Amino acid sequence: MTTANSTGHTTVRELIRQHYQALTQSERKFANALLENYPAAGLASITIVADNAGVSTPTVARMVQKLGFKGYPPFHKALLHELEAKGSGPTQRRANWAPEAPDTHLLNRFAQAVTHNVGQTFANIETATFDQAVNQLAEVDQRLYIIGGRITHALADYAFTHLQAVRPAVTHMTVSSGTWPHYVLDMQPGETLLIFDIRRYETNLQRLAELVAERGVRIVLITDQWTSPVAAVADFTFNCWVEIPSGWDSNLSTMMLLEAMIAAVQEQRWPETRERYEQLDELFDMTRLFRKFV
Repeated sequence: MTTANSTGHTTVRELIRQHYQALTQSERKFANALLENYPAAGLASITIVADNAGVSTPTVARMVQKLGFKGYPPFHKALLHELEAKGSGPTQRRANWAPEAPDTHLLNRFAQAVTHNVGQTFANIETATFDQAVNQLAEVDQRLYIIGGRITHALADYAFTHLQAVRPAVTHMTVSSGTWPHYVLDMQPGETLLIFDIRRYETNLQRLAELVAERGVRIVLITDQWTSPVAAVADFTFNCWVEIPSGWDSNLSTMMLLEAMIAAVQEQRWPETRERYEQLDELFDMTRLFRKFV
């Protein structure tokens, strides 16, 4: 049985999802309270977290054991470890990997890590949620906005390059937060914001999400396994596993999820998208942007 005690890759959030069906009604009440304010709701003593969730102390103890922990202290320790991981920088991340690095080539360790990340990412995506988010991204009657952060702006740029060819009315917001109020000013209820935010989470992205949520904009968040604070106001949240033996996180699983979304939006809008592709190719021919071999 895989638990947060036996692997640094399994979060308490993931364990709750895995065991949710086996929980009693009162245990689910505590689980839901924890997920609503994660991981802060589980960082106090067992008595306090039980009182805050409106359940008994034995209920918390039973749920913790069902998740695979021997007791509340290791459960509490696991949450503290996740909280520390959320704010870790490149030096701390490298230190976490170096002592436990297996005696194999770095390429092999990378292959193992990214394979694990991709598997965990896709295993924790509900198809219904994925389909609903794709429907929102494909809604051409409403504008789609795309934004990323210091690192994830590259993902946002990739998403824009493809989605603006797939559908009309796509806006790539600049990375300069000083310009964001101009975009927010024109946002209408029902429009969509696709936002990328991985650790260390950016406060300006969180504030942007809060502002657009107040205006009735639907938010699709792509984040890491620890979950950006933007999730508190997001309509759809997708967690991507990102840890690798490096001082940096990997965007491979994030990119694979993004490409799956792009492909799904394209298929949903076909043949309208095919017509856009054909018109785009005609424009490329007129500008002679690409070299033709025939």
